[in-house]
Amino acid sequence: MNTPSLVTPSARRYVLGILVVVYTFNFIDRQILSILMQDIKEELGLSDSALGLLSGFAFAMFYATLGIPIARLADRGNRRNIIALCLALWSGMTALSGLVSNFWQLLAARVGVGIGEAGCTPPANALLSDYYPPEQRATAFGIYAMGIPFGILFGFLAGGWINEYFGWRWAFCVVGVPGLMLALLVRLTVREPARGELEQRQANTSQPGLAETLRHLMRKRAFVHLALGGGLTAFVGYSWIIWMPAFLIRSHGMSSGAVGTALGLIIGIAGAVGIALGGYLADRFSRRDRRWALWLVCVAILINVPFAFGVFLSEDPDHALWFMVVPFLLGNFWQGTSFAQTQGLAGLRMRAVAAAVLLFIVNIIGLGAGPQFVGIASDLLQASQGQESLRYALLLCSLFNLWAAVHFFIAGRILPTELDAQAAEEALAAR
Repeated sequence: MNTPSLVTPSARRYVLGILVVVYTFNFIDRQILSILMQDIKEELGLSDSALGLLSGFAFAMFYATLGIPIARLADRGNRRNIIALCLALWSGMTALSGLVSNFWQLLAARVGVGIGEAGCTPPANALLSDYYPPEQRATAFGIYAMGIPFGILFGFLAGGWINEYFGWRWAFCVVGVPGLMLALLVRLTVREPARGELEQRQANTSQPGLAETLRHLMRKRAFVHLALGGGLTAFVGYSWIIWMPAFLIRSHGMSSGAVGTALGLIIGIAGAVGIALGGYLADRFSRRDRRWALWLVCVAILINVPFAFGVFLSEDPDHALWFMVVPFLLGNFWQGTSFAQTQGLAGLRMRAVAAAVLLFIVNIIGLGAGPQFVGIASDLLQASQGQESLRYALLLCSLFNLWAAVHFFIAGRILPTELDAQAAEEALAAR
């Protein structure tokens, strides 16, 4: 077991910083496809349903399902090494995406990206839980999750302009290769901390089985509802991120470079502020009443609904872009606090698996079903709406935020009781 001296303030800041960079690369490589979809559609002759498969289930099924066995390895092994290896895999597969010549080859490359990225967030969450105490954890997880908008910002900017001048194949290659060097840096500079030391808790030598972990989480009603709420919020969020470039190109005639710049700045700035602010406010509000750690999310995503009508019913592209700012800011409030509360509801030797289970639910519902739903809805609406079919498919998708808000409200109401029960369970087991 490593010594407690590893968890110093400087080490804590460094690990959080480098994991933000890793997560940024994660989302650059994951989301760059969305800014390139229109050109890929035209060159390879694909339907919107096929594009929805590439951007949704082809990635999400492997990303979500393999995250659980990889997380089990992380709960009993070296989390740093797993992150470094998986980073090298997904970066290499992103670069290979630029060499494909048909749909099936691109599908295989996207599956490879999904397999690699499955080993990022679960071990990273478990690692950060041993670098940050519970009262700072939502803030730390919120900062970590800023890799999402940062990755989308750089992915859209780089992908949009590289595509415009050199083509979509070069865009994949340029963003994929640097991740290989980052993987080496992670392996050589990040140190593995002792599990549970900051909470003065000692991890059991035995790891709970997967079935035991799943039963534990499913007994936590707060976890079930926050996971469903997160999945439905991601259903809307991923659909927006993946399909918004195609919507702006089709409905408003914007170029890929202009779309990449506009969306990159909106999602990058508003999204980063929203993720960090959501985590910070969750920690702050929950000091007085822990229910607000999740009720805050409920309020935020309800506010987003009327702004969605502004985005998709505006005829002026500038108006549509301005309406997007609030949803991309508030739509990210769920990230930091949901993963932080999950860590509090899980045992020490099941934290990476708990994060993987949450990711599984969120990504099957959000990343898997969301973009696919929009692609199918757009194809079905094409006969009546023509070029504007994607506009109305995205608007319909946005209404799922209403359903998500119900789950976050219920989860918040239950949360304090179940956090206390988990702490008492751990204390009893330690005797």
